[in-house]
Amino acid sequence: MTRTLKVGLVQQAAWPDKEKSLAESEAGVRELAAAGAQLVMLQELHATHYFCQTEDPAVFDLAEPLDGPSGRRLAALAAELDIVLVGSLFERRAAGLYHNTAVVYDRDRGRVGHYRKMHIPDDPGFFEKFYFTPGDVDDSRGDGFTPIDTSVGRLGVLVCWDQWYPEAARLMALAGAELLLYPTAIGWHPPDDKPEKTRQKDAWTLIQRSHAVANGVPVLVANRVGHEADPSGASPGVNFWGGSFICGPQGELLAHAGNEPERLLVTLDMERGEEIRRIWPYLRDRRIDAYGDLTRRYRD
Repeated sequence: MTRTLKVGLVQQAAWPDKEKSLAESEAGVRELAAAGAQLVMLQELHATHYFCQTEDPAVFDLAEPLDGPSGRRLAALAAELDIVLVGSLFERRAAGLYHNTAVVYDRDRGRVGHYRKMHIPDDPGFFEKFYFTPGDVDDSRGDGFTPIDTSVGRLGVLVCWDQWYPEAARLMALAGAELLLYPTAIGWHPPDDKPEKTRQKDAWTLIQRSHAVANGVPVLVANRVGHEADPSGASPGVNFWGGSFICGPQGELLAHAGNEPERLLVTLDMERGEEIRRIWPYLRDRRIDAYGDLTRRYRD
């Protein structure tokens, strides 16, 4: 029999109020679970506004430990609905040490793994280096680009800025990830003209579809929607473009959201990756003897 997996994404707006944002997340998860989803993913930092538009030490008060109130709420939801749930936390690991962390909850097993964002951007309106420490690299602890085993398969969970790096997707695939998942928060600066906005969004969709093609695995991407003002007033804020999608192992779009709150639900054929890799054996033909310079910053 063909092995299938019904997967769902929640695309939502978010607010500074954690309770309001988490209630919106929970409503989306419940809707998808009621429709048969076995795996549901939420967007990056879904419990709050995207607070990285400005640098404010008071924002660290929003952070929680992995098993804090938000984590316990997500774990209880996964157990109640009997699903695998991928959520996002602004994690307080220790005093002065904070992470942007995707967390995986597996039915009644609770938290079975987490991934701390490895690539941290620092651009106008996205001042993430002020808030987030990059994740550790430690194979013995499962840190870094290490998939998370769940009851529905081995998940290669990455976060937002990681989606632009083929190295991250490849390392997850080389470790046996059956799916790549990207909780995301990305949008436009309002002053950008329409052609530039189109180029940016097309590039974002294309690079992630290419990870599916290059690795022969489905890709799930959940982004937020809505305008979020810059609390400092120094900029006009960010218009988050949505565009969440699910694609198959040849990059084929199976579901693609617009720019409003939306739920996506797709039944994946989990055996297609094997079929695709037999026809397009990229992993077989890799010249691993010739790639040493990839560990250098630049070949100069």
